[in-house]
Amino acid sequence: MMSTMLVDLDHLLADPIYDPTRCSIGFHPLHGFIPIAIYGLLCLPSRTRLIGIGLVIHMLLDFLDCRLI
Repeated sequence: MMSTMLVDLDHLLADPIYDPTRCSIGFHPLHGFIPIAIYGLLCLPSRTRLIGIGLVIHMLLDFLDCRLI
């Protein structure tokens, strides 16, 4: 599940790379709504369940971070 943090590599495509006031949900390519739906679907098959759960938790934490800004 730790490897699901690699989804944050899409932050390298942004300018500036880090902006504390920017919400990553919907901004970065791998944090879009279609990829999030795919991450949810990854939770269904048993072979990809841990990866899907890790990615969904990652997105939920990013969403929570957006709400706390």
